[in-house]
Amino acid sequence: MNNIICSATNTTSVKAGDVDVPEETDKEITKEQLAFWDKEYLWHPFTQMKDYVNADPLIIENGEGVILKDLDGNEYIDGISSMWCNIHGHRRKEIDDAINNQLNKVAHTTLLGFSNIPAIMLAKRLVEMTPAGLTKVFYSDNGSTAIEVAVKMAFQYWQHKGHKKKKNFVALQYGYHGDTLGAVSVGGMDEFHSIFEPLLFDSMFAPAPFCYRCPCDKVKATCSFECLSGLEGILSKNSDSIAAMVMEPLVQGAGGMIVHPKDYLSSAKELCKKYNVLFIADEIMVGFGRTGKMFACQHEDVTPDIMALSKGINGGYMPLAATLTTEEIYNAFIGEHSEMKTFFHGHTYTGNQLACSAALASLDIFENDRVIEGLHPKIKTLQKRLEEFRNLNAVGDIRQCGLIAGIELVKNKETKEPYSLDEKIGISVCYEARQRGLIIRPLDNIIVVIPPLNIDIYQLNKMMDIICESIKLVTDGR
Repeated sequence: MNNIICSATNTTSVKAGDVDVPEETDKEITKEQLAFWDKEYLWHPFTQMKDYVNADPLIIENGEGVILKDLDGNEYIDGISSMWCNIHGHRRKEIDDAINNQLNKVAHTTLLGFSNIPAIMLAKRLVEMTPAGLTKVFYSDNGSTAIEVAVKMAFQYWQHKGHKKKKNFVALQYGYHGDTLGAVSVGGMDEFHSIFEPLLFDSMFAPAPFCYRCPCDKVKATCSFECLSGLEGILSKNSDSIAAMVMEPLVQGAGGMIVHPKDYLSSAKELCKKYNVLFIADEIMVGFGRTGKMFACQHEDVTPDIMALSKGINGGYMPLAATLTTEEIYNAFIGEHSEMKTFFHGHTYTGNQLACSAALASLDIFENDRVIEGLHPKIKTLQKRLEEFRNLNAVGDIRQCGLIAGIELVKNKETKEPYSLDEKIGISVCYEARQRGLIIRPLDNIIVVIPPLNIDIYQLNKMMDIICESIKLVTDGR
C-alpha cells in the first residue's frame, strides 16, 4: 500500500543520506515519504533515535477493537493498550458518538472560574465510584500532571494547617509517577531520573516490596515484611517533615511490573495514618479495571487521602486526568480572597468537554457491558498461560495482577543474572513479536503484557503464543 492519505503542497526535492525524497505534488503522500518525514522531523519519547532512524518505522494508519493496522494493511494485536491507556478497544462506537455529539455543542471552554456539563457529570460519577471519602475532583491533562497536582496539594494543605516543616515526600524504590519535575522528584527510577537530579526537590525512598529481587535479601516464604519496616523507619524518624507518601497501589508499572504482596498496600496506608502523613495513591496505570477491580485500592479497602487517575479514564481516547481528594483537604483551601488560600494550579485544557464526554461514555460501557465481571475468565486464562512460561530457560520470574503481567528474562535462572543492556534482549523479543502480529514494548529485560480489557480469549491466547515463540527464538542458545 504505497499511496495513502492526503494531498500535499508543492515543495522542492530534498535528500537525506542515501534516500531521495520525491518532489511533493498534489498527489497522495506515499508510505516512503511518511517514513522519511518521521525520521527527519519527529523525536519519539523513550526511544533511542540512533536505533530508530536505522530501522523501518511502524506507522499505524487505523485500528478497530484490539487490532491496529499499519500502512500496508498488516494487522497487530495491541498488546500494550497503546501505552497502557486503551480500555475498551479502538473505534468504540459509544465513545466515538459521545465525542461527536459534544463537538456539535462546543469543543472546549475554560474551567477557570466557569464550568461545563461533562466536567460536572464526570466529577459526580468519579466520586460515586472511587473509595468512600474522596469527595472532590481536580482535573488536569495526564498522569504526570495528576501527580503534580497531588504533590502541590499535599504540600499546600500542610502549610495552611500550620505545619510549615511538612514539605518533604516519601516514595518507593523503583516507583514511577511521570516525567514532569515534581513527578520525577518522587520517582525512584534512576535510569530515567538521575540525570535531572539537580532540578529536583529531595524525597526519601523506602525499599520496594520486590519479592523476586528483595532489597532486604529475604526469601518470600520466610519474609516478615522487612521492606515495610524500612518504610516505617523513614516515617517514624521524619514524620514532622513529611507531607505525603506517594505509591502505585499493587503494581509498580515502569519499575518492572512489580506486584506487591498481599496487605502491603493497606499496611502502608496505616503507617501513614499512624505518623500523620498523607497517602497519595497513584492509580494512573492500575485504575479502571486493570487489576480486576475498578481501582486497585479497592482490593484492600483503602481510601487514600489523594488519588491520581489518568490513562484509562476515557478509554485512551484523549488526554485527561483527575486528582481526587477528601473534604478535609479541600476545606483547608477555603478562605477569604485576601488570605491567599486558593490552590494556584491549573491547565489550559482542564475539564475539557470532549475528554470528559469520552470518559462518561467509557464509564457507561463499564456498566452496560459488565466489564469488571467479564474480566475474571480472561485473568484466569492469562494466569494459566503465564505458568507455562516458567519452563523457559530465560524466564526468571512471572508477575501478574489482573490483566497486567511482567515476564522477567534472565541470563541465569539460578543466580538471577540479568542480560546486559547491550544485548537488547527485551527489544529483540518485542521486534520478533511484531513480525508475528503483536505490538508490545519491554522494560529492558521485562516483557510487559497489558492488553485492552475487551480482548477475547482467542486473541489473548494468540498473544501469549506469540510472546512465547518470540522469547524462545531470541534467547535459545544465548
